[in-house]
Amino acid sequence: MIYSHEVETMCPVAQGVSHGAAPIPQEGKWTKVKEVTDINGLTHGVGWCAPQQGACKLTLNVKEGIIQEALIETIGCSGMTHSAAMAAEILPGRTLLEAMNTDLVCDAINTAMRELALQIIYGRTQSAFSEDGLPVGAGLEDLGKGLRSQVGTMYGTVKKGPRYLEMAEGYVTGIALDAEDNIIGYQFVSLGKMTDFIKKGDDPNTAWEKAKGQYGRVAEAAKIIDPRAE
Repeated sequence: MIYSHEVETMCPVAQGVSHGAAPIPQEGKWTKVKEVTDINGLTHGVGWCAPQQGACKLTLNVKEGIIQEALIETIGCSGMTHSAAMAAEILPGRTLLEAMNTDLVCDAINTAMRELALQIIYGRTQSAFSEDGLPVGAGLEDLGKGLRSQVGTMYGTVKKGPRYLEMAEGYVTGIALDAEDNIIGYQFVSLGKMTDFIKKGDDPNTAWEKAKGQYGRVAEAAKIIDPRAE
């Protein structure tokens, strides 16, 4: 250890009170985190790139400092999907510290990693008060049935008004309007369910019909429009 001349000439003074790390809630326990291996928890966070063209939602499940599972969801940028594919290979098996110092290819994913690290090391995780935490695989529960991200895509203009394009239920195929052109419901098809039906042997048309649904007062609609073409 190298000390400056000023420090070398100082006389020693006892540090006095030193209680060490403050305890944080981790998986149903209060723990003092001193080493990377002391860190546990499942949590979520979001990140964005410098031009804010796209965003990433990252979910990590950390056990004894090691990332055991990672869910990477991106939106708004085509290149981010490829970066997410690489991050899914990079993150599992790394310590939280390694992940913070690893290039995850996309700035949005790197930023999400930073935000999650802050939550985890301060004990602000989803599993902070869950005894023994959440099992590996819990990250997939964010996706729901069909294992597809929860996506909402809407568009609107002053001249033509709003368009619902995608809801959590699925791809919007029709918007139900009343006599005054107010939206009173929508029709959709769950692409995840449709794909599952096809994988099980249904022809595409049958799968399409089985995966369709609607929400709102569709039966009362004066007309139903295609949000992408009308």
